[in-house]
Amino acid sequence: MLLIIPVSAIAFASGVGLLRLPYEMFLLAERMPLIFPMHMAASALALVLLPLMIATRHKRHLHRPVGRALGLFVAVGGLTALPVAVLSSSGEVARAGFFVQGLVWLALFAAGWRAIRARDVPHHTQLMLMMAAVTTGAVWFRLITGTSLLLHLPFEPMYAFAAWAGWLLPLAAVWTWTRQRLHGHSAEPSLAIPTRTV
Repeated sequence: MLLIIPVSAIAFASGVGLLRLPYEMFLLAERMPLIFPMHMAASALALVLLPLMIATRHKRHLHRPVGRALGLFVAVGGLTALPVAVLSSSGEVARAGFFVQGLVWLALFAAGWRAIRARDVPHHTQLMLMMAAVTTGAVWFRLITGTSLLLHLPFEPMYAFAAWAGWLLPLAAVWTWTRQRLHGHSAEPSLAIPTRTV
């Protein structure tokens, strides 16, 4: 959680042109002068809203607008992630990881929205926490690639690994934890939101 603010701030500043992009990202921004900045800015805003979404889970009058804003940024960030992944200069494995991450991100948010419209709060909570886990992939990706550089590990294989592990591992952890909460002693995860429709 401590890394969410700096990672999202750097991504947002890079997306709106306040910070110089790394060369590979600069080339991508030249190929996609509108879509790539939109992806960077929207994804950064989605990331920074995650703690607020969780913090307001028991305050429906706050949780609802935060959830709607987060949904907007996830939709924009996820939809723009798909062409960005396809046109990236990364290797095929890494591009596939980014593309699938975008699809899973969108699918989890859509499923979570449908669940709360049906007033299925436990399922909504599980899906939204899983969506949040995928969102944090931006943080874990940077941690994995940064650590691999410090340890002088082969860059291309580690980059491809990070493109998948950065979001799959937190997603698997949250899925396991929420399933245990849902099917264990508790009727719903402890991070559940109020039962009214958002």
